Amino acid sequence: MRCRHFLQISDFTLEDYEYVIQRAHIIKRKFKNYETYHPLIDRTLVMVFEKNSTRTRLSFEAGMHQLGGAAIYLNTRDSQLGRGEPVEDAAQVMSRMCDIIMIRTFGQEIIDRFAANSRVPVINGLTNEHHPCQVMADVFTYIEQRGSIRDKTVAWIGDANNMLYSWLQAAEVFGFHVNVSTPEGYNIDPALVSPGNRRYTLFASPSDACRDADLVTTDVWTSMGFEDENSARLKAFDGWMVDSAKMALAKKDALFMHCLPAHRGEEVSAEVIDGPQSVVWDEAENRLHVQKALLEYLVLGKLN
Repeated sequence: MRCRHFLQISDFTLEDYEYVIQRAHIIKRKFKNYETYHPLIDRTLVMVFEKNSTRTRLSFEAGMHQLGGAAIYLNTRDSQLGRGEPVEDAAQVMSRMCDIIMIRTFGQEIIDRFAANSRVPVINGLTNEHHPCQVMADVFTYIEQRGSIRDKTVAWIGDANNMLYSWLQAAEVFGFHVNVSTPEGYNIDPALVSPGNRRYTLFASPSDACRDADLVTTDVWTSMGFEDENSARLKAFDGWMVDSAKMALAKKDALFMHCLPAHRGEEVSAEVIDGPQSVVWDEAENRLHVQKALLEYLVLGKLN
C-alpha cells in the first residue's frame, strides 16, 4: 500500500471512511469486551506536539498501546524542531525511525510540508485550519447513536474555526448539510472551503440555524492562539450560546456535540451539555476508537 496521509477530511473517500468506521465499531467492541488485539505490535507512533493537548495525546498514546505498539511523545520545545531545524529535515529523520507520525501544530502548511517529506503516514492531530480526527469521531458518534448521517442537517453555532472547516469537508464526503451561524466578523474564510461546496447555508441568527437540525454542535469561542482576542470575542458572540431554547428548535431527537474543553455559560449552557441530548462524553471516548482504526488502516491497509 502506498504511503497515505490524513491531513484533512477531504484526503479520504467515502469508501475509505466506510471502511475505517466499520473497523472502529469492531475495535471498540473488542475493547469493551477486554479482547486483546495487537495488530500493530512492534510498530511505533511518534506524536509531535506544538499545541497543548489532553484528548489528542491521551487517545493516540493509549490507542497505540492498546493496538500493541509504542507511542513516543515529542514536544517541539524539547526537540530540535523548537530550535529551528527545518520541518523537511525533521520529517526525513523521524520517518526513518518510526512507522507513523501524528502532529498537532499551528499552520496547516507546516504539516503539509512535513508530510511531503515523510516516508511514513502522517496524521493531522489538529491545525489552525483543520481538525479531521475530531470530526471523524463526531460522525462516527452520530452514526452509532442515530444511524446514517447522509441527508441529515448539522447546525454549527459559533466561530468559523478548524472544526467548522472539517465539518464542511465532511458534508461533501458523507452527503449531509451544515447550517452555519457565525457572528459578524467571524465568518467563513472562502479560501478554506472548496469552491464547489453547496452543502452549507449561512444564517445570521443562530436560532434559525438550529431549526429542524439533527445535530447541534459548537466549540469554544476563543481557540488556542487567539487568547488575546478573548474579551472582544465574548462581546461579539453574545447570543450565540447553545441553550435549551435553541435546542428546542432542533428536532426532538437531535444530538448535541462539543469537541471539548467546554466553557459552561459561554458557548453552551450547563443544561444542554449536561442534558439528555448531549453525547459529548461518548464523542470524546470515540476519538480513541476511531483513531485506532485510522492507525490500523494507515499502517496496514485494508484487512481481509
